[in-house]
Amino acid sequence: MGDNKHHQRRSRVPAGFTLIELMIVVAVVAILAAIAYPAYTDSVRKARRSEAIAALGAIQQAQERHRSNNTTYAGTLDALPNPKPGSPTPGGYYTLAVSGASATGYTATATATGSQASDTACTALSVSMANATVTYGKTGSAAAVKDCWKQ
Repeated sequence: MGDNKHHQRRSRVPAGFTLIELMIVVAVVAILAAIAYPAYTDSVRKARRSEAIAALGAIQQAQERHRSNNTTYAGTLDALPNPKPGSPTPGGYYTLAVSGASATGYTATATATGSQASDTACTALSVSMANATVTYGKTGSAAAVKDCWKQ
């Protein structure tokens, strides 16, 4: 009988993870996520700017088509010939507007809306035509216009 008790006391090799090990893994994953998520959302915001840039390019083309048949540039998006961009943009991240239309120029603006409004560096992108000179602009905390107009 003594031998039987000896067999029962044999210790088993632990298998699996302890709670401490699991908590360490969870903490490491949480730290990595806290670092990666803001960088990811910033990249998404920057990528969405291409939607505004494309829409403003389409407005420029439509304005030139309009001006070739009229004495002034179009004062509204509705006055532009087809194909013309709609507002908001297809992804819904920017609203478009045309202002200051005359015989020699106009300003087209794409203003961030919805989730893209959190892009405080480049809240609005604009393109202005004045006397055959195109100027690119921005509203927001970005240091330079080129930071917003990168593609």
